[in-house]
Amino acid sequence: IDDKNGNWLSCFPESFTSLEVLNFANLNNDVNIDALEKLVGRCKSLKTLKVNKSVTLEQLQRLIVRAPQLCELGTGSFSQELTCQQYSELKRAFNNCKSLHTLSGLWVASTQYLEVLYPACTNLTFLNFSYAPLDSEDLSKLLVHCPNLRRLWVVDTVEDKGLEAVGTYCPLLEELRVFPADPFDEGVAHGVTESGFIAVSEGCRKLHYVLYFCRQMTNAAVATVVQNCPDFTHFRLCIMTPGQPDYLTDEPMDEAFGAVVKNCTKLQRLAVSGSLTDLTFEYIGRHAKNLETLSVAFAGSSDWGMQCVLYGCPKLRKLEIRDSPFGNAALFSGLGKYESMRSLWMSDCKVTMNGCRFVAQERPRLNVEVINEEGGDDSRAERVYIYRSVAGPRRDAPPFVLTL
Repeated sequence: IDDKNGNWLSCFPESFTSLEVLNFANLNNDVNIDALEKLVGRCKSLKTLKVNKSVTLEQLQRLIVRAPQLCELGTGSFSQELTCQQYSELKRAFNNCKSLHTLSGLWVASTQYLEVLYPACTNLTFLNFSYAPLDSEDLSKLLVHCPNLRRLWVVDTVEDKGLEAVGTYCPLLEELRVFPADPFDEGVAHGVTESGFIAVSEGCRKLHYVLYFCRQMTNAAVATVVQNCPDFTHFRLCIMTPGQPDYLTDEPMDEAFGAVVKNCTKLQRLAVSGSLTDLTFEYIGRHAKNLETLSVAFAGSSDWGMQCVLYGCPKLRKLEIRDSPFGNAALFSGLGKYESMRSLWMSDCKVTMNGCRFVAQERPRLNVEVINEEGGDDSRAERVYIYRSVAGPRRDAPPFVLTL
């Protein structure tokens, strides 16, 4: 977000003291640090403070001295030059944050300053480093001080060695998200593999939520992970090269996701990726009886795959499909289910306009929206969004959205 004024923090009146949450982490511009200090200092009920990368370490120290009661802190840039005294004051300020349980930010992090966080790590339950490209050594040194961590978000620059540290030092971990530093650069040397995934599952047996971006995976590795952690409720594996098979056996990844739905009976959300045939969706329809959300991309062989899911998953609420070979027959198989679902999204599949019109005609209580780009095939439905609504069709749809 770009701030065109910069004085918004000065707009809070002096009498205003009830602020509990202040989050401007995604604001690009500099802020009025004097106004921010005064606001933070007089709002004694402030529990969450997330600043942007324009806030320096010295400024951050002055802020948290005024708000030692913070429970959630999002830091700014972590790379300025500090004197020995400034470093000691910053470390002392973090040591006084006894209630801190969530830490995020570190937009730009220098290794020598990460140690100031150690005193505040004991009670941390959530570390969000999704903007901080730490390496494995920095992450390992930090996690030693985080015995109570339940949630961890990192960038894949931590590599497998960093994930091995997660398995070693975070036995209570319940949620792990590993994001790609550069998802579009296929020549990237760093990243995480099946080795790091297995290491986490061996040390974090309470893990039940995973979002894992990687460039390679095997069926055997996924089977091992879900055997170690059978209580997954959310399993989102994103192999970044579309349609990539098991890189060791060259087999489809069907057995990997078959192992997930067979072992994880509490599964509510699943995202599949890699080379997949209809067998994956047969497994899902047969075993994923508590599944509520399914995300599919570049997968499947025929309409039968989607039909298996719609017929077999009684609790399905949200189905998202893109770049898959499902057409009208698959779409029609959900006619008895869409009114009990929250939504269906299909993009770049084989659905036609006539198919969408048929659904709209058969189920008039559903909103059926088609989004087509100019100059495309008029008979084809490029993007289809079907959802239920007691209010009927929406009135704010832009011109390129056709409501049937």
